[in-house]
Amino acid sequence: MMIKKASEKDLEQLLSVVKSCAKNLIEQGIFQWNEKYPSKEVLLDDIALQQIWKLQEENTIVGLIVITEMEDAEYHQVKWLTKNDKNLYIHRLAVHPNFQGKGFAQKLMDFAERFALENGYNSIRLDTFSQNKRNQQFYEKRNYIKLESIYFPNQSEFPFYCYEKVIHV
Repeated sequence: MMIKKASEKDLEQLLSVVKSCAKNLIEQGIFQWNEKYPSKEVLLDDIALQQIWKLQEENTIVGLIVITEMEDAEYHQVKWLTKNDKNLYIHRLAVHPNFQGKGFAQKLMDFAERFALENGYNSIRLDTFSQNKRNQQFYEKRNYIKLESIYFPNQSEFPFYCYEKVIHV
């Protein structure tokens, strides 16, 4: 089991993971991801920006996480716990449904938090869908503080909740 940066040769497997997750969420009545998001183009951008990491077991990518310093425009109005200086943002944390429930999402978040700590980041910021209670519990158990709501109208009429975990003050 290892986590390393994904490259373009991983694209099909990465796409398979996010599409399987989208389908799985929809089957649970959670309309967080869909056929338009996350797209192949979004993943190609993540690869080009060298901000997507893969969790691989032998030759199979079982999960992925995007770790970036870039703040989405939707986040600009959020009253974060820390000032906007040396913050990391998590996007597209996904574990293929066949591999869920085995602690792989925890491993990916452990990796992101260790990366933040080792590289002197002040906090980790993320958002999760308001209709996805499991994700909210996941982040709250990891001591992420729920802040305010933002909206991604192309994804859902429902809000996404912003969370932040302070690493360094």
